[in-house]
Amino acid sequence: MLKTSIPSIREQQNPLVCQLADTIEAVWQRYLDLEPYYLPAELGYVEGRLEGEKLTIENKCYQTPQFRKLHLELATIGQNLDILHCVMFPRTSYALPMFGTDLVGARGKISAAVVDLSPLSQDRKLPEVYNSQLKTLPTKEFSHPRELPEWGEIFSEFCLFIRPTGLEEEQKFISIVESYLEIHCQQAIAQKPVTPEQQLEILKAQGHYSTQQRQNDKTRRVLEKAFGREWTDYYLTTVLFDSPDY
Repeated sequence: MLKTSIPSIREQQNPLVCQLADTIEAVWQRYLDLEPYYLPAELGYVEGRLEGEKLTIENKCYQTPQFRKLHLELATIGQNLDILHCVMFPRTSYALPMFGTDLVGARGKISAAVVDLSPLSQDRKLPEVYNSQLKTLPTKEFSHPRELPEWGEIFSEFCLFIRPTGLEEEQKFISIVESYLEIHCQQAIAQKPVTPEQQLEILKAQGHYSTQQRQNDKTRRVLEKAFGREWTDYYLTTVLFDSPDY
């Protein structure tokens, strides 16, 4: 088991962001054989300025036999905005969906919370073993659902995108993310590698997923204001949503 240290900004962030980061790493360590993932040193910790506020980004990345990259990003902008972003990129030799979750906290409140297991199959559907377990979760029991962006066709029918209201909904969201993660990790370690032909389809599907995610204008605008267009393109294609090699 790979031991991990708490990033320096985590304790300064919204408590729900800190709790979700701890939950994600706890599930990873519970189920997966984590190893370090190479990330250029200058991208592990990044500082910039955005409209007079300090912007800090910390990235932690791992790999396992089933996943080529597990990425957990924490970011803060001054005292007003806290962000958690997490994606698990499966190796192309395993027919697994893409797990992703994000939290955005503004002025002490969570304005956006999303989690999904996005299918990579041609029919855009999750395997039945995922469907049967995800259907039991209380994903509809939130008072303020949010609309997915136009590029969100990559997401599954189980994508949960909300603005949680109150402590009960916040904790319910954390619980659902943990359940998604546990289901995903359990299925990953039970999987067998696919054929070379299937790997080509998975490679194409992962590339499409990353391409669609890079269309998130909100993320791009923030990064470009703080670091410029060239660095933003590099960061988006190297850290946030890179495309796999075969």
